[in-house]
Amino acid sequence: MNNQFIQGVSFDWNKIDENSYIRKIEAFHEIDQLFFSNPITFFVGENGSGKSTLLEAIAIAHGFNPEGGTKNYLFSTHDTHSDLCDAIRIIRGYRKESWGYFLRAESFYNVATQEEEYADSAHPSARYHEKSHGESFLALAQNNLQPDGLYLFDEPEAALSPQRQLTLLMEIYRCAKEGAQFFIVTHSPILLGIPDCEIFCFDHGQIHTCSYEETDSYQITEMFINNRNALLNNLLRE
Repeated sequence: MNNQFIQGVSFDWNKIDENSYIRKIEAFHEIDQLFFSNPITFFVGENGSGKSTLLEAIAIAHGFNPEGGTKNYLFSTHDTHSDLCDAIRIIRGYRKESWGYFLRAESFYNVATQEEEYADSAHPSARYHEKSHGESFLALAQNNLQPDGLYLFDEPEAALSPQRQLTLLMEIYRCAKEGAQFFIVTHSPILLGIPDCEIFCFDHGQIHTCSYEETDSYQITEMFINNRNALLNNLLRE
């Protein structure tokens, strides 16, 4: 056993309806368990490959609000989460996180609004709506990063410039060195470059690990930068 808070997840497919779209996601076919030994775990893959669905299920099964926030956030503006959370079991380690946060790009506005409603004199609001989208997104992440915390981030690069992505990369790396654990869904070749991370790819059938250089995020970005003119000529040719 390693020292991560979440050691893995096991799947009970008998709890998923036969007609559920979950059963149509190729990456989930015939998978019974996944194990995590690294403080920074990335989920990568094409849109619709199931990576955000799994991240959401892990977050909910671990006690987080489906739309994001800490475990103290109890609100719902639109109930859209899948039934996968009912079919997975969290394999917990011997350590218990001291803090945690589930950050979703798609529901950030709702969480920022709820943060203002939860605020009081003892816990003043950070007023995320008064900042630019990118600034507030990064500030929310930074304000919740603590040693020995558990963090699930779904496309945290969505509102961030390349420079701000580098800032977040440094924050994640530092926090992981201080005992935190991260699960991150991303398309960012910048964030994926964090040293010593583990990357799970959801493309080409069953979920499998891959190297940084094997990700589409890296390969397509490298191809575009090194062959921009030729690539654009082919793509935009009438």
